[in-house]
Amino acid sequence: MSDLAHRTITIMFTDIVGSTRLWEDLPHEMESTLARHDALLRTCIEQHGGEVVKSTGDGYMAIFRDAWQGVSAALAAQRALANERWDGKIGRLQVRMGLNTGTAERRAGDYYGPAVNRAARLVSVANGGQILISETIHKLLRNALSADLVFKDLGYHRLRDLSQVEPVFQLLAADLPSIFPALRTPDSATTSLPVQLTPFIGRTHEIAAASTLVSRPDVSLVTLTGPGGTGKTRLSLQVAEALAGHFAAGVTFVALASTKDPALVPDAVARELEIIEQPEQSLVDSLCRYYASKEALLILDNFEHVMAARPFVTELLAQAPRLKIIVTSREILHLNGEHEHPVPPLLLPDPAQTATTILLSTNESVALFVQRAQAASANFTLHEDNARAVAAICVRLDGLPLAIELAAARVRLFSPQQILDRLDNRLRFLTGGA
Repeated sequence: MSDLAHRTITIMFTDIVGSTRLWEDLPHEMESTLARHDALLRTCIEQHGGEVVKSTGDGYMAIFRDAWQGVSAALAAQRALANERWDGKIGRLQVRMGLNTGTAERRAGDYYGPAVNRAARLVSVANGGQILISETIHKLLRNALSADLVFKDLGYHRLRDLSQVEPVFQLLAADLPSIFPALRTPDSATTSLPVQLTPFIGRTHEIAAASTLVSRPDVSLVTLTGPGGTGKTRLSLQVAEALAGHFAAGVTFVALASTKDPALVPDAVARELEIIEQPEQSLVDSLCRYYASKEALLILDNFEHVMAARPFVTELLAQAPRLKIIVTSREILHLNGEHEHPVPPLLLPDPAQTATTILLSTNESVALFVQRAQAASANFTLHEDNARAVAAICVRLDGLPLAIELAAARVRLFSPQQILDRLDNRLRFLTGGA
C-alpha cells in the first residue's frame, strides 16, 4: 500500500491484555498460543483489505484504505478469537483494539503522524475484547451500520499526551460482549478522586457542557443542581477526570454528606489536603494560603445541608484567583459569580428503540439498569422477552439513576415485569440496598 503515503487511511492497533504475566507463568504454552493469535489476526486483516505494518509486542499495527474495512476486520478478529479453542491453561486471549482514520506519513515502511498516535492511544485505554473507535470513524460510519451493529458513546476521555479530551466510542455487535470496565485512562492516577466501583453510563453532552463551563477563564464556581439521586456526584467526578490534566496542583474531592455542622466544612477540606491548623492562623486562612497561587480544582459534594458555610466558599475564591470550585447541591448557593448547571435525569428509551434489543441496550437508562442488574445477578441478560419491561421501568422511574439502580438490584428476586408491576408503590419497594 505504498500509494497510501500522505493519504487518508484507517489505522488499527491490537494488543493482548495481560500478555506479560502469561509469558512469565506459561512461556511454553504462550509460544503456540501467540502463533495461533498471529495467524488469526493476519487472516482477518488481509481478508478485509488491510495490511499488517508491523508487530507491536504481542499485537499488530495494520492499515486499511477506508474505515469500513478496518471496522470489519476488527469485528472478524474478535469473533475469530472468541470462537477459537485456546490452550486450557491460558484460556481465551483478551485482545483489545483501537481504530482511527486520518492522514499519515509513510517512511521506511512505517506510518507516522497524529492519526496514528490517536489509534495507539485508543488501544492503550481499552479493555480486553473491546473495540474502541475515534470520533472521525464514528462520523464516517454512524449512518452506514447494519442492524446488529451499534456505536456506543463512551463520553470524553483524556488520552495520554493529547492536549484535549477526546470523544471515544465503542463498537457493539449483537454476538460479542458489550459490558466492560471503565476505560484505562490516566486521569485517575493524577488526581485524588475516589475510585468508582461501577462504569459511568452516558451523560456525554452533560460532561462536555459542564467541562466547557468549568474551563472558561471567567468562571470560578459551578454548582451542579438537581434532586437527590439524579447523579450529581458521579457527573462531578467525570468532569473532574476529564479536566484533571488542566490543573497543575491537582483535583480534591470533599464529601460533605456526613458533615452535619457547616462550621466543620473547612476541617473536611483540610483533612483531604492533609493541612494541619497552625497555632496563630485559622484553618480558613491556612486553606486560603494553600490555594493562593495554585491552579487547582476543588469539589464540594452534597453542599445543600451545609449552606451556612457559603462564606467559606466566597473567601476561598476571593483569596485564590486560580482556584475553581465545583459544588453539587439540590439548590444553588446564591453567591456572586456562581454558574448553575442543572443535572437532568438519564435519557429515556424511545418507544421505537424497543424494536431491537441491541438498539435499546445503547440507551443510557436501560444500559444502567442492565449493568446493575448483572451485578446483582450474573445470569441477567437483556432479551426480547424482557426488553419492553426494562424500558418501561426506566420510564416509570423518570430516568433517575439512583431509582434505576435500586430497581435493578431486585432482579435477584423478581423478573423485570414483576418489578414493573410493583412500582405503583415505589417508595416502599425501592427502599434499602447500597
